[in-house]
Amino acid sequence: MEAVRAVLVDIDGVLTVSWKPLPGAVAALRAVRAAGLGVALVTNTTSRTRASVAAALAEAGFEVGVDDVLTAPAVTAAYLAERFPGARCALLNSGDIAEDLAGVTLVDDDPEVVVVGGAGPEFGYAALNRAFGQVQRGARLVAMHRNLYWRTDAGLQLDSGAFLLGLERAARVEAEVTGKPSPAFFAAALARLGVRADQALMVGDDVESDVLAAQRAGITGVLVRTGKYRPETEASASGTPDHVRDSFADLPALLGLAQ
Repeated sequence: MEAVRAVLVDIDGVLTVSWKPLPGAVAALRAVRAAGLGVALVTNTTSRTRASVAAALAEAGFEVGVDDVLTAPAVTAAYLAERFPGARCALLNSGDIAEDLAGVTLVDDDPEVVVVGGAGPEFGYAALNRAFGQVQRGARLVAMHRNLYWRTDAGLQLDSGAFLLGLERAARVEAEVTGKPSPAFFAAALARLGVRADQALMVGDDVESDVLAAQRAGITGVLVRTGKYRPETEASASGTPDHVRDSFADLPALLGLAQ
């Protein structure tokens, strides 16, 4: 742990649930910052812009700013600009994230790329069937993430990964994923922090997309037993986390920090 210079932290299920702080999370993040470690809040949240995420966290008591937040939509915008410059893109997403998709040409008809964000009421039959038809006609399929579900104060809620699997199977294509667990997402976070993978630690509640994906990128992984964590999911995971802790509140002790 002496080599750790920066910490990547998932938000939903790690720092907050339904944007309410989890016990000890505010103090733990304060301790990490006081130790001089870099912090990147990395999230697949697609219902809010980076500015909105930062504002919600600040309201919950966390000392964060917009530059601390890296979202799947922001990484997706950069990915589209690099891989499909000027392409006409159809967006299927729940929430207004236009601010973080600056420079992306959004259209309703005849897209060259279908972009799938986070699920919500918009993911009805008509919308999914329209996306299916667009992909059948040759549009590329880009997904911001593969999350199957997330946790709210009402329990686990279905996410777009479940619908994405159906689209891929029906259209016989594989989506290009830009958020976690994409290696490009972690690379973007490391570049923002100015550290190497072996100098960073990732804390998440999703054993596959957060922790094991980070470990495959060379980052130390810490799985926390909050949010969407379930014992059976950890037991059936494709690998073993470097560390498992009850919550983010335990991170300062793991790092040997005063609190």
